[in-house]
Parts: sequence; C-alpha cells; structure tokens
Amino acid sequence: MTEASILVVDDEPKLVRLITEVLTATNFAVLSTAIGGHAIEIVAMEQPDLMILDIALAGEMDGFGVAHSVREFSSIPIVMLTAKARESDLLHGFEVGADDYLTKPFSSKELLARVRSLLKRARMATIAPPKAFIQCGPLSIDLARRRVTVNGQDIRLTPTEYNLLHELATHPNQVLFHEALLTAVWGFEYRNDLDYLRAYIRYLRRKLEPDPTNPQLIITQPGVGYLMVCQ
Repeated sequence: MTEASILVVDDEPKLVRLITEVLTATNFAVLSTAIGGHAIEIVAMEQPDLMILDIALAGEMDGFGVAHSVREFSSIPIVMLTAKARESDLLHGFEVGADDYLTKPFSSKELLARVRSLLKRARMATIAPPKAFIQCGPLSIDLARRRVTVNGQDIRLTPTEYNLLHELATHPNQVLFHEALLTAVWGFEYRNDLDYLRAYIRYLRRKLEPDPTNPQLIITQPGVGYLMVCQ
C-alpha cells in the first residue's frame, strides 16, 4: 500500500528520474509530466496528494501559471523547485499558492522531509474541529467549516494562510514568537525560515486589513513575533 501519490512536474528527465527513485523507494506512488497544461489535467482527474512543480517549465505555461490554475479548484500541497532562491520567486510563488520551496540541488533527505511535512499538515487540516467560531472585531472564523469572513464577506485563503491565521487567532492578544509560529504552521525544520513567515503575514494583511500598510489586526512585534489584536 502506497503512502501517498505525488505528481512531479519538471522537464528535466534526469531530475524526474531521481525524484521518482527517491519517492518510490519510500513507498510513494509517482506521476510525472513535463507539460504545465497536462499537470493541471492530472491534478483534476487523478487528484494526487501533493505536487512537486518546477518554476522554469518549457512551453507556454511556467510553474507559476500552473500553480495559479490549480489553485482555482484544488488545495493540493505544492512544492516549487527553483534553481535560485530569489526573494522575488519566493514571493511570487507564495502569492499564486505554493506551500514550500526546494532549491536545486537538494538532497534526498531534504526532499522527503519537505514532502512528509506538507502531507502531515494537509492531513491534519482535513480533521474538522468541534463546531466553534472565533470572532475578532470584523473577522470571523468558522473553525468547523474553515470559513473566514471579514464584515460578512467571504475571504479566500490558501491552506497555509488559513493555518497561520488559525494559530494567531487561537492565541488572541498574545505575542507569538517567530520560531513558535514557524514550527506550528510549517514544522520544526522550518523554525528559522523567517522569509516564509513574513511573506504569509503580508498576504494575510492584504486579505484581512482595510489598510495593509497600517495593520490593526495582525501586529508586528519587531524582532520578536506577531500578535492578533482582538478587542
């Protein structure tokens, strides 16, 4: 019995073979394609558990385009592959719905750690909590339905955005340290990846705050962490 099914989207045959060998050796089922449009079809038809997606795909659609299209209908965890960990790529990837990044070259151990961490988070997200609501000023969170509204308007969040918001909202008016947030939302191995945290805080503010440049809901404690202010 396989642990999960993984879709690998990359146009480098050697890399695809390497990733496939690593994943199948640890009991994952692997699908692969080099074409962005085909990847979207596979996600829709086969519903894999996770996608490993190269940014620099040949053809009309790059990895950013694939991630954006997939996010229109699926919350599948997405790990993006990049040759250079440029901040602009990281931010763009998070913006279109990526959950994590791997910079080439990477080790088999790192690949498996990232895949297992994302799958664990995705499985935990499917376990509905008891019926409960969190109200924080204009923000309302229906925990059972994972529904977020601001002033009654539905707010669409990616799974990672929701998990970060949930962590902040369940500790209202309490400063959460950077490391604690990263560990709770991404996993212990991400505890020092402040760029991830800053990027997602920025996206949450864009979606939740009337003026993201002057936040009133998610407040920064410089050099320490963040807190959600609930009156």
